[in-house]
Amino acid sequence: MLALNDTSTWPTFSFIGIPGLEAAHMWISIPFCLLYLMAVGGNFLLLILVRVEQNLHEPQFYFLAMLALTDLGLSLSTMPSVLAIFWFDVHHISLNACLTQMFFIHTLSSVESGVLVAMAFDRLVAICAPLNYTRILTHCTVACLSGAALIRGTTLLAPLDFPFCGANILSHSYCYYPDMLNLACGDVTFSSVYGLACVLCTFAVDVIFILVSYMKILGTVMKLGIQDRNWKSLQTCVCHLCTVLVFYLPLISLAVLHRYTQETPPILYTTMSNAYLLMTPLLNPLVYSLKSKQIQAALRKRFWVQRVVAGE
Repeated sequence: MLALNDTSTWPTFSFIGIPGLEAAHMWISIPFCLLYLMAVGGNFLLLILVRVEQNLHEPQFYFLAMLALTDLGLSLSTMPSVLAIFWFDVHHISLNACLTQMFFIHTLSSVESGVLVAMAFDRLVAICAPLNYTRILTHCTVACLSGAALIRGTTLLAPLDFPFCGANILSHSYCYYPDMLNLACGDVTFSSVYGLACVLCTFAVDVIFILVSYMKILGTVMKLGIQDRNWKSLQTCVCHLCTVLVFYLPLISLAVLHRYTQETPPILYTTMSNAYLLMTPLLNPLVYSLKSKQIQAALRKRFWVQRVVAGE
């Protein structure tokens, strides 16, 4: 991501926190901190389970580990600026720091979308071609799909090649590309079109692929008799669909607010932005812990072992 304007002309930006509740920021920081700790702890626990449990050494759980790693990155990318506002009343960020944060947020969001596509492909093969599952979803295939998501996320970045002037107040608690566009005083046509093209090449294409995959899965399942249907695989599809909804609904809502609404209350921007980058890392581990029987079995096994060790 490039910043071609002179940083000495506009060195800092300001976060607004939660409009109208500035006096209560210290109290608001308590639930925010707890939610961040739960998100970091939940995703870290998923990584440990996939690493130590042999029963979880399968392609779908490798993708889940990739998803957890991406969620960890998203949480750690936004946590410093959000908690700095609430705890230390620090509302300013330099341009270079803002660009760095924006790089990680947009890169990891794109990577997460790509991982969700890979997980949809995994479910497609598991249900539509179960006999060829191990032949298609090899370790090499998993590595290639994960690497492709990472490469795409780091290469498709919109350039920031416009000057800033006038107000420098960001409507979120972190640096967000459409928010930066609103502060530009020059011609942002190229940056806006390029950014929209990147969105279409990533999130729009990913959503279409996921929808087509589940249409194919649904068609395959409906052709089978009741006794022949793989209910275990369908259970993992429910987990994946919940994860897709948790990720894309706040993302689409935030994009619509920025592009197609005028005079939106600032608190609505703040609420949707925090839901976008906080609820996704928080809910993904909960969804798989509540819906995936393999994850539940691994958790019970680990806690039982800990209780036995403690009893000794």
